Amino acid sequence: MTTILVVGDSLSAEYGLKRGSGWVALMEQRLAQEKFAAKVVNASISGDTTSGGRSRLANLLKQHRPTLVILELGGNDALRGLPLSMTQDNLQVMTQAAHRAGAKVLLVGMQMPPNYGQDYGARFAAIYATVAKANKAALVPFLLKDVADGPDAARLFQNDRIHPNEAAHPLILNNVWPSVKKLIA
Repeated sequence: MTTILVVGDSLSAEYGLKRGSGWVALMEQRLAQEKFAAKVVNASISGDTTSGGRSRLANLLKQHRPTLVILELGGNDALRGLPLSMTQDNLQVMTQAAHRAGAKVLLVGMQMPPNYGQDYGARFAAIYATVAKANKAALVPFLLKDVADGPDAARLFQNDRIHPNEAAHPLILNNVWPSVKKLIA
């Protein structure tokens, strides 16, 4: 049986959503529909940073022995203005730890709103590709593709304009699903 461990923040932890309607729960449903023998462990915590994920990962790997680790962290690092080098280092260490534990890794990237400045946004987004390439990990460049950058973005977010609403989560799953399917096939 395949075990998929998702280590993420509020975007994966169903913040503000009805339980079972977030992309991780939808992924678990799709795995069952497509007859994949897979168990999903959602270890996501709203507000988590890469430092928080890094501190929790060793125990999660030991406890769940995943075959695939999905890392969806970094957005809160940027929102808090943490050093990009720290975010990159944390993602690097987590990716390497998951590989050492025998798991494949899927890095799920994030992008910052334009008000953070073009240079910062570009350097932040590049972290994910850099870590993925250096560690031969799979990459989804932008979790919120066709959600945050689509023509109808406003209607896909909760009132806080940060967290996608229930209608957005099937689109989010569509961004992640091709990589997940390829990695567990």
